[in-house]
Amino acid sequence: MNHVSKEGLRRHKSTFDKKSDPRLINAEKGDSDHKSMSFNTSLSGDYGSIFILLVLYILQGIPLGLAGSIPLLLQNYKVSYSQQAIFSLCTWPFSLKLLWAPLVDSMYNKRFGRRKSWLIPTQYLIGLTLFLLSYKIDDLLGPLPKDQTGQSTPESTIIPGSPHVYILACVFFFLNFLCATQDIAVDGWALTMLSKRNVVYGSTCNTVGQTIGFSLGYLVFLGLESPEVCNKYLRSIPSDTGMITLSGFLYFWSIIFLITTSLVWLFKSEKMEKSKQATEETVLGTYLMLLKILKLKSIRSFAIILLTCKLAFAITDSGTPLKLTEAGISKETLAFLSVPLIPLQIILPWYLSKYTKGPKPLKIFIKSYPYRLICGIISALLLYWTKQVHDPVTKSFPSYYYVIVLVASGLHQVTIYCCYVALLSFHSRISDPSIGGTYMTLLNTITNLGGNWPSFISLWLLDYSTIKSCSVDGFSCNGKDAASSCAAAGGQCVTIVDGYYIEVIILTLIGFVWLKWARKRIERIESLPAYNWRCT
Repeated sequence: MNHVSKEGLRRHKSTFDKKSDPRLINAEKGDSDHKSMSFNTSLSGDYGSIFILLVLYILQGIPLGLAGSIPLLLQNYKVSYSQQAIFSLCTWPFSLKLLWAPLVDSMYNKRFGRRKSWLIPTQYLIGLTLFLLSYKIDDLLGPLPKDQTGQSTPESTIIPGSPHVYILACVFFFLNFLCATQDIAVDGWALTMLSKRNVVYGSTCNTVGQTIGFSLGYLVFLGLESPEVCNKYLRSIPSDTGMITLSGFLYFWSIIFLITTSLVWLFKSEKMEKSKQATEETVLGTYLMLLKILKLKSIRSFAIILLTCKLAFAITDSGTPLKLTEAGISKETLAFLSVPLIPLQIILPWYLSKYTKGPKPLKIFIKSYPYRLICGIISALLLYWTKQVHDPVTKSFPSYYYVIVLVASGLHQVTIYCCYVALLSFHSRISDPSIGGTYMTLLNTITNLGGNWPSFISLWLLDYSTIKSCSVDGFSCNGKDAASSCAAAGGQCVTIVDGYYIEVIILTLIGFVWLKWARKRIERIESLPAYNWRCT
């Protein structure tokens, strides 16, 4: 998570003097800028800034991780995949933030600071929302199912009306809206907080920070919330509850948000932007500049690539974890298996950055794309094998199963980060520094949208592409109510055709066709001179 970078769109009344911003000097030389640019990677003088950026991105990842853990909690209630699709809409603010990004870049208090004018109140609101949610989350989820082992429970044990999926989706949509706004401010601040030679590390801080934050809100939470995991690995005396609760976790991070935001407000100042352009902006002018960016032929061509490149991975990325829990893996075990991957997720962006910081970062994207498609096929085979090796009596798996899952997940993560970091690096490379924030927001908004719309559709279609029948004559399993009636009659819903496999096959074929179509276009886009991306 799912998961991108930006700075501030600027509109000025007078002609901008390109010499006033040294970031633009090489950019205006066309193709020669790629050859003449010196990539000085010394971090001297930027260690403090990198630390602050990492902290801010980590905080941003916490609500995103929590939003990622909720679908696994909902699986205990046997909600339909169409309901899961509804909840997945809560991630859409990251795909829609372009609508208000110009406001974030244009409206601010000069004394307070260009970025802090939005960062501080936004993070306070996140902290307050988490605080209030900590007192209501148990009511929104509803009573726990009778089977509290973490395994899927029969529909008949679920109390009608719980959980409140639509309300949960709205609450987390609002949280993600705040996180998206914070993302705009932090990404814009990164381009001025870091020195010119290290500005490329802004996207790396984004990736690493969000990964750590997401892991805390997802992996760490699910592990510590599980009584089974805590009793097995962390306690000497067993207990019926985990070491933390969802409400307690929300409360803890609400306090962390409030304290950290106060410290940044009091002790971190912003650099004054010397460009006259930074102060001569209007909201209308900012949106006009945004339209000017969208009119660039290079942007329109690249947007088509970004909006379609993730279609092939949609059901693999969004549906596989849910299908694995349905096949018998508890959400806690799934989270625990992801823990060894955290170091890989943190190290990979830093390692890949030395290969993507050059003039052709998208080569990594093209080379890793077919391997990511193959990983989708491996995930489908792994799911099928999971059902074969699962012991329904002990509800366990052989030890070698977990090793294979870890290896497969590790390979998948490598392909994901190769594509992700390559795109981020290319975004940083082509963004016009004079309007960096919303330019970067545009690119990353399109990237996020390119992942969200296929995920929503693939999850939504999963119910309708799956064929089930009830083991008791006279009953069906078409819909949650019918499935509940089947379970109440003592029957079980038997899957005749699993739509997951159908979608994997179709989307993988689409992916290979897309790669053949897009390869030449990507290479042509990447070879465009810098002035093709400039609109000032």
